[in-house]
Amino acid sequence: MTGFVSFVSSGPGDPELLTVKAVRRLEVADAVLFDDLSSGPILSHARKDADLVGVGKRAGRPSPRQDHVSQLLVEYASTGAHVVRLKSGDSGVFGRLEEEITALRRAGIGFEIVPGVTAASAAAAAANIPLTRRLTARRLQFITGHDVTGGLPEDLNMAALADPEATTVVYMGKRTFAALAERLLEAGLPPETHALIALGVSTPDQTLSCHTVGELPDVLRAMETKAPVLILYGPLADEDLPH
Repeated sequence: MTGFVSFVSSGPGDPELLTVKAVRRLEVADAVLFDDLSSGPILSHARKDADLVGVGKRAGRPSPRQDHVSQLLVEYASTGAHVVRLKSGDSGVFGRLEEEITALRRAGIGFEIVPGVTAASAAAAAANIPLTRRLTARRLQFITGHDVTGGLPEDLNMAALADPEATTVVYMGKRTFAALAERLLEAGLPPETHALIALGVSTPDQTLSCHTVGELPDVLRAMETKAPVLILYGPLADEDLPH
């Protein structure tokens, strides 16, 4: 008897940003394995008798190993259960989705991916700006601020990241942005390039602040927060940014 797994993207935190499809999958699931950022009001859409299992990973905190999470998915689905793997943001954007898909494929378990609102889109919407701007931001790029060791990835394309005509979004970059900023400036990005820090996007604790890339390292070092930090920089619409 084999079940099925729905990888459901919960968005960045606001339950109103869930898709209709995401809500429908939650309503019929026998078990929900959820990230920390997907908990709270979002879980109210789950069945009252569903198993709710927290498997979230947060920087600097004890977290389940990825192979343990993947094994749990296999074990639940192997009982014939319909399992929802509830991932924050969009599950395909820096969400460790591939490892879990690989485990299901090896076990012969079917799955689907339900896309959702990624934090970058929600942050731009909260700041009332577009992620792309006609004629001035011709390209949009997402990067992760750290690799599996927690350090800044060594293989970043600095020419692309220092492109003044690209909007760049750095996920999970608070601890490593100082090192990234140094490399960006060396690659030619002007230090006065506009930048936006978004904390706790679409949650009650959301804060947005506008700076420059040159200022960001000092700002981030002085910042004490446990909320997820998202950094946007490039040809942002400065007249509309929060100051």
